[in-house]
Amino acid sequence: MRIDPGSKTKRRKTMDKHGIVILADNPKKADEISAAFEKSGRFTILGKTSDGEEGVGLILKTEAEYAVVDLILSGLDGLGVLDRLSAYGSKTKIIVYTSLSSEEVVETCISKGAAFYVAKPCPTETLVNRVIDLFLNGNRENLPSGTRIAKTTSLDERISKIFISVGIPPHIKGYGYLREGIKLAVDNPDVINNITKKLYPMIGEKYATTPSKVERAIRHAIEVAWARGRIGNINDLFGVQTYLSGEKPTNGEFIALIADKMLLEGA
Repeated sequence: MRIDPGSKTKRRKTMDKHGIVILADNPKKADEISAAFEKSGRFTILGKTSDGEEGVGLILKTEAEYAVVDLILSGLDGLGVLDRLSAYGSKTKIIVYTSLSSEEVVETCISKGAAFYVAKPCPTETLVNRVIDLFLNGNRENLPSGTRIAKTTSLDERISKIFISVGIPPHIKGYGYLREGIKLAVDNPDVINNITKKLYPMIGEKYATTPSKVERAIRHAIEVAWARGRIGNINDLFGVQTYLSGEKPTNGEFIALIADKMLLEGA
């Protein structure tokens, strides 16, 4: 968790500055979003993290005017963050910025108090402009609170839908690691042939963790899915009986299976 030591006083907006906290799915994304908001000259970054529990603490401590929250976070997920903030009576306006964008998820976020919902792959610069236009300039005619920005179906969303179907919950670390591994395998199928020396280290670098922790977290995510007994959903997704009861794929097999499906569908 990174927090500005003077954030408690900075939260009271100056002439044009508005305090904002960033909760992203990984540290690099948190840095990217923070940089975009700072570049606008309209916001002061009060803190940033990829951990939901820490994010709640940041928002409550700084009493930020705004917070950008992804639904996929370490520890407590974005929906849990919304629940906690609501329970504490937080007045912070929450902008949900995530790849999970089904109508059901959008409605759930809005019902839990989100002020606005932006679906990836909307660029961070566009996100900042939308927030400025909607909240600071008061232009709500075409973008009422809670309305999702128009988008195309992203690779992230397609992968997320598969995870939901097979029972991989978004709050566990392996969710993000597994999704990143699939995306890397789609971009370069050869990495799946060297998963230990190439794929795990690449994921670890992005999420600021070790390859061994990546491997264990992905294994745990797959085990959670199998423990939920949704093998039928998995077989239905691929149109054939890929797995029988009691069978579990290796990390590499599972990543390759979904990556191949994405490629066949035109990723």
